[in-house]
Amino acid sequence: MPLQRSNTADKFIVDRRKRHRNSDVARAVRKTRDRLSQQAGNPDFDRELLKLHARAMTSGAIAIPLLVLAIAAGGRLAGIGNEIGLWALFTLTCYTIVAFMARRIERTEASELNPLQARREFLIGHFLCGLGWAWFVWLGCSVCEVDPFHIVKAVVLLFAMAATAVMTSSLRGALLATFAVPVALYAYAGAKLWMPVEAIMAALLVVSLPFFAYVARHLNHSSLMMLSFRSEKDALIAELETAKSMSDEARRRAEDANLAKSRFLASMSHELRTPLNAILGFSEVMSNEVLGPMSNPTYRDYAHDVHESGQHLLDLINEILDLSRIEAGRYQLNEEPVMLLGIVEDCCHMMELRARNKDIRVVQDFEHELPRLFADERAVRQITLNLLSNAIKFTATGGEIRVRVGWTAGGGQYISIKDNGPGIPEDEIPIVLSAFGQGSIAIKSAEQGTGLGLPIVQGLLAMHGGEFELHSKLREGTEAIAIFPLSRVMEELPALPTAAVAARRR
Repeated sequence: MPLQRSNTADKFIVDRRKRHRNSDVARAVRKTRDRLSQQAGNPDFDRELLKLHARAMTSGAIAIPLLVLAIAAGGRLAGIGNEIGLWALFTLTCYTIVAFMARRIERTEASELNPLQARREFLIGHFLCGLGWAWFVWLGCSVCEVDPFHIVKAVVLLFAMAATAVMTSSLRGALLATFAVPVALYAYAGAKLWMPVEAIMAALLVVSLPFFAYVARHLNHSSLMMLSFRSEKDALIAELETAKSMSDEARRRAEDANLAKSRFLASMSHELRTPLNAILGFSEVMSNEVLGPMSNPTYRDYAHDVHESGQHLLDLINEILDLSRIEAGRYQLNEEPVMLLGIVEDCCHMMELRARNKDIRVVQDFEHELPRLFADERAVRQITLNLLSNAIKFTATGGEIRVRVGWTAGGGQYISIKDNGPGIPEDEIPIVLSAFGQGSIAIKSAEQGTGLGLPIVQGLLAMHGGEFELHSKLREGTEAIAIFPLSRVMEELPALPTAAVAARRR
């Protein structure tokens, strides 16, 4: 019979076929990487500069045409004639061509641009616009009454050069391609007329052209710096997004692993506890000879060992489940007013037999008249038993354990259990406080444990808003302190008045 594979995820296994990747993060990382790869072999950012130039020409497409229309209207009022209208029509056509070219490049993806071809097309378009301005310089006004017409031309060219220098700063050479011919033609006309005013204006235009070119070059350098900073920022964003995506993936895997662990523990706790109950019950019946005496005493010892091993395994399962519930935030506290002093006394009485078997003296140093504590009695009892069990386990025969209960400096209550055992090296304290962690000296000198007692104590105290402190010196002993905060201490209510006091008040 062929092996059949289920199409659905098992209820105890995490289904990893689902896609958990953050699509927005992946898309952002891919887009940024594509942009960086486009710019990796192009240090001058030609594509980005062309896009900036196209955006500037599109947004300012109406500025210079308005100037042209104003000049045409003023020329008509001055009586220049139809030639000024033809000039305006030609110049507006050239700027319209440049605007459509800029709109097309602006809509094109940066990766699909050919920088050399786009730059050549832009320069040709600006050169055609420059021919329009050259035509304007060549215009005459023999009929109009405006005498300083050449001065007006120079002022208009200065305005046009200033606007073009700002708008075309992202494209190197655009200003010279536009106004080199008009300025040269104006200088030729001024030299031909040889009038002082025209010569001065020609010199002014000749000097202004390299000045505006210098301004445009500095603006271009600022654009390059801005693009460089943006590229570095995009690189950092890409790294951060990649790290975030990796951390999200790691967190998802950790959550899946934690879910699988929880499901495994939930399943195996039932599967293990069911046979353990039978093992513990039957082994106890056999060791106590409830159904009759055993002929061979070795069998009775074996039954006793089986019962102890089963009890140890059950305790281990319970500790693992408790720690798992605490880590998952599913440990429910049954909070009620409890007397910390009474709980610690009960725990000391429970552990007294174990301490006596090792000839360990337990000294109780309690502050009496402590108010009630609003806490989970089972959790407080488990904290105390875990700390006492560790102290008895790691204290040598004939040692001493001092148990103290009292007030903290902040108004809370504490439990302190100090022994004179082998102690813990300072560098091993974080290991001891971690799950399944054990100190090297403690392992060699005492019976091995599961390493879950102190993590459970920390988790239970954290759920109560308290703190856990572990102080130890090598070969001098260890002190474990469980601190409950002031918010857990309940104030004592005043006594109710007696009948005599009530009658006296009446």
